[in-house]
Amino acid sequence: MRITKFTHSCLRLEGDGVLVVDPGVFSETSEALTGADAVLITHEHPDHLDVEALGEAVKQRPDLRIVVHPEVLPKVESLGAESITAVEPGAEFTAAGFTVRAFGGQHAIIHPDIPRIANLGYLISDGSGNLYHPGDSYFAPEGEAVETLFVPLHAPWAKISETIDFTRTVRPERAFALHDGLLNDIAFGVYNGQMERLSGTSYARLTPGSTIG
Repeated sequence: MRITKFTHSCLRLEGDGVLVVDPGVFSETSEALTGADAVLITHEHPDHLDVEALGEAVKQRPDLRIVVHPEVLPKVESLGAESITAVEPGAEFTAAGFTVRAFGGQHAIIHPDIPRIANLGYLISDGSGNLYHPGDSYFAPEGEAVETLFVPLHAPWAKISETIDFTRTVRPERAFALHDGLLNDIAFGVYNGQMERLSGTSYARLTPGSTIG
């Protein structure tokens, strides 16, 4: 599969079809969604779900498949898409030619006074390789060998020790930064250095628009 990393938390996967994960308001949503066959949404926060951009994509392609947690359905039902699928943790399904398994269930804790919302991590495979996008969580896909991990680097709910330990728990063959749209170049030097030394795997940050195989 070809994987393009956009700003912050959006990925575009190209194989037999085109699958987009978390086209949010910090990302280049128009570019990411062009020609997409299906979209996976991890949770409802706008940096992961740009409802307006998704609506424009549906206008261009009414049969665009959209996959969300049941609690996110109210955010997307009005878009007019012909295929909206609600999935729970543990579900396995096919989207844009990829096999997808859903994990987790809840967003990471931001603060005890802030109610937690639904969040799904997605393990996506094309039969020859896979990647894991955890959304806003450190939930590891139990019992699964992960080839490529996109690991949340920075967020109001994240700290570097947990990011490192999450990567060590997943034990991917390689890891790339995710959820990094609020950092500047000075911060990247600090975060990347820690991950390179301590994550236990090959780690890199991709500049927005970069594509890997």
